[in-house]
Amino acid sequence: MASRLNPYISFDGDARQAVEFYESVFGGTLTLNTFGEYGADDPAQADKVMHATLETASGFTLMASDTPPGMAHNPGDNIAISLSGDDADELRGYWTRLSEGGAVQMPLEKQMWGDEFGACVDRFGITWMVNISSPQG
Repeated sequence: MASRLNPYISFDGDARQAVEFYESVFGGTLTLNTFGEYGADDPAQADKVMHATLETASGFTLMASDTPPGMAHNPGDNIAISLSGDDADELRGYWTRLSEGGAVQMPLEKQMWGDEFGACVDRFGITWMVNISSPQG
């Protein structure tokens, strides 16, 4: 298998809701394991997500977990996820669903470099950038 790079997002107790939301946006197959499945002693942590992976038909991989007790959680200030390509309908659909319930930082519109670009923060505090390449020709 070739090397790959994919985002891994830490959440503060709502990882399950977040990855299920992302599954509703992108489709794909979600696998999820809880701390309880791996013998967590704290009953309050048993149903929290130890590791989740979403693999989509478009080749996206998104990983996530709940931050375990004792570890720092600093949402939103250290990650942005970029979606780019030339399938305008697909990317606009992602943009619409990701921005629902969140905040648009920059509207998805034509930019000086010729592409459509927008940035939003979803309802879980994650920043998303969408770039739709303009046709070459």
